[in-house]
Amino acid sequence: MDPVTKQLRSSPTLARVAPFIIFLGLTFCQGQFGEAGRYWFYLAKTVVGAWLIWSVWPVVTEMRWVFSWEAVVAGVAVFAIWVGLDGFYPSLDELIQKYLYPVFKSVGLESWCKPSKVVGPWNPNLQFGDGAALAWLFIVVRIVGSAVVVPPIEEVFYRSLLYRYIAKPDFQSVPLGAFAWIPFLLTAVIFGFSHYEWLAGILCAFVYQGLVCWKKRLGDAMTAHAITNLLLGLWVVWKCAWHFW
Repeated sequence: MDPVTKQLRSSPTLARVAPFIIFLGLTFCQGQFGEAGRYWFYLAKTVVGAWLIWSVWPVVTEMRWVFSWEAVVAGVAVFAIWVGLDGFYPSLDELIQKYLYPVFKSVGLESWCKPSKVVGPWNPNLQFGDGAALAWLFIVVRIVGSAVVVPPIEEVFYRSLLYRYIAKPDFQSVPLGAFAWIPFLLTAVIFGFSHYEWLAGILCAFVYQGLVCWKKRLGDAMTAHAITNLLLGLWVVWKCAWHFW
């Protein structure tokens, strides 16, 4: 066993937090190295994310895929919510610019409140040419990464660790299916505002967490999350709705 894997498996908390933090760090890097760098960093973080999942798999016992009709219904419903609400509420960047930017500007800290999203849509066709091999490579990587790699990492962090930690710092003593209003609401808000489509994200978190509480396991939420992201990825390509990415 390599030293990094050994370290990741050394602590129940680290095994659930580290993959998410590393994945988040690579996400941040997507916008720091030019337009083409966005796509290559997504490819890199997908590969790294898959390795991280493999590394912690033996010790994060709740990270197990479960296919159920409830997961399918939840995944499709969240996809419908995500697409259906589009355009009916301000994005996260719009909220930041409207409410936070004036406050930061008034104290000379406007540089701390720049829009978080990379300028322009995440559309490899614009960067590499419509229908180019590289463009299709990054489209496929995005769909596969969001449907296969993202769900285990995010569900373990939000629905398994964060939710239970808010309920009790000794999170492993809290059953996965335990329901409590404060963790339920706080986790949903944190998850929601980590997305540009914050309102859809909050509702999405309600559905996924509710599924965990109902089924008493994490695997259904992972599957639902995967179905949502897969459908959204196909929708993006079919409708050229690149703003979702």
